Amino acid sequence: MPRSIWSGAIAFGLVNIPVQLYPAVSPKEVRFHLLHEKDGGRIHQQRICSIDEAVVPWDEVAKGYELSRGRHVLLSQEELEAIDPKATRTIDIDAFVDLDEIDPIYYESTYHVVPAEGAARAYALLLEAMEKQGKIAIARMVLRTKQHLASLRPMAHGLVLSTMQYADEIVPLSDIATPVRAKPNDRELKLAEQLIGSLAAKFEPEKLRDDFREKVLELVEKKAKGEVIETPGPEGEPEVISLADALARSLGDKLPAPAKTHRARRKAS
Repeated sequence: MPRSIWSGAIAFGLVNIPVQLYPAVSPKEVRFHLLHEKDGGRIHQQRICSIDEAVVPWDEVAKGYELSRGRHVLLSQEELEAIDPKATRTIDIDAFVDLDEIDPIYYESTYHVVPAEGAARAYALLLEAMEKQGKIAIARMVLRTKQHLASLRPMAHGLVLSTMQYADEIVPLSDIATPVRAKPNDRELKLAEQLIGSLAAKFEPEKLRDDFREKVLELVEKKAKGEVIETPGPEGEPEVISLADALARSLGDKLPAPAKTHRARRKAS
């Protein structure tokens, strides 16, 4: 069973509900070690000083904030600890908002919120009230010495907490490029709508698999058995076709074959 990573209480008004947080996500990313190709030895990274090129031990490493290129302000661990947010052990709710008010770009990591012993009734009351109101909570908390903006929302039969980005951490599109919204012609728009309609489906996450990870693990297994792996040659240049033709071809691949008419069946017989 996963271990709790945090324990404290949900606080709003004069109400306190003791809870624990558990990871809601377990990443399955394939990780590699860096090896010396010649002899298979592990490669270790060292902390090298850019001035004297000496290896620096951890007790001589300091944190610095770069004011300008090559100019830093050093901060001691004691100075940072003095302004570090104190672990209040509470999830302080600031407001209740509608779920559709929050763009998914704000969400970071998600955790299951489980009631502590003796708090099941108060937890269930908050959960049901939020479900009936169609609301989620916006809160603040300290997790691993960092203050986080967070949301609490009903999911399945419980609550989940997601840490969130602050507004000034979101990069607007206008900072990258001037948004340009071209006007499509009627034929292209109709074909695009038809293609979207042909691909419409319910979201079934259990059917969506990480094909690349599975292929990497399959490759590792084959090589571990000593099998010789043949790598395919480079793919040819993609065919250049018009947007309308690409939509039409895509739509043709998605449409079912037309049913035979009564006359066509009689002729075939």
